[in-house]
Amino acid sequence: MTEFAPPPPSVVEADVARALEEDLGTGDVTAALLPDVRDTAYLLCKEAAVICGRPWFDACHRALDPEVAIAWHVAEGDRVRAGTVVATLEGRARALVSAERASLNFLQTLSGTATVTADYVAAVAGTNARILDTRKTIPGLRLAQKYAVRVGGGSNHRVGLFDAVMLKENHVRAAGSMSAAIRNARAAQPSLPLIVEVESLEQLDEALREGCTRILIDDFDAGMRREAVRRAAGRIPLEVSGGVDLDTVRAIAEDGVDCISIGGLTKHVRAVDLSLKLGRRG
Repeated sequence: MTEFAPPPPSVVEADVARALEEDLGTGDVTAALLPDVRDTAYLLCKEAAVICGRPWFDACHRALDPEVAIAWHVAEGDRVRAGTVVATLEGRARALVSAERASLNFLQTLSGTATVTADYVAAVAGTNARILDTRKTIPGLRLAQKYAVRVGGGSNHRVGLFDAVMLKENHVRAAGSMSAAIRNARAAQPSLPLIVEVESLEQLDEALREGCTRILIDDFDAGMRREAVRRAAGRIPLEVSGGVDLDTVRAIAEDGVDCISIGGLTKHVRAVDLSLKLGRRG
């Protein structure tokens, strides 16, 4: 079983607290109709998927019933078939029902991100390309979604605007040239990774001369990509972004680039079909 490091517990707990607060408000008036006795429930995955989000699911239920017993039958990151019972729970009936929606929202969303990431990773298998995410995430769930990308076998781009410098056309325009922009960035933030977006082979040559952590070749056609790979010759990793989908990603990877960043991993979220049902599965 592969181990995936989730965000710190404080992050998971804060995510869960927000979700429960917006759902429960002053109290679950419908769950109050149930007898508050111990009951069982099972978590059913209705489609093939990569399961991701167990820390958030567990935290939702434990926030409302610290004594709830959750038995997972699959590991985080496992790919399961449609119809798989992935977990069983035992706890107070009202708490099981009240935590249901929030816990499923996390698990469905993060499993969706992990599943689509795994599909892209599989599509480039055998090449040297890594699949990266972007900052196009659901507000408030960036660390959770970036964790889901790792669970799906992908890698993380910068987390935010604070942990890497990324030069784009506006920075080059303000500095007067690509070389000047790179030098300015190095002087201002010498300890941070420096990612440079280039729009032409000439700018690529400048970035290669000046040096940086990674070069983003955005909107290059196949011929330009292959020429960029030839010129870089492995000196600085090349990243492709834009116009990437499951139909095109393999060909892009086979051009020899090192990284392919895909906003759709976290932006185009399709929740995995999961349901939590009281009782035991018949």
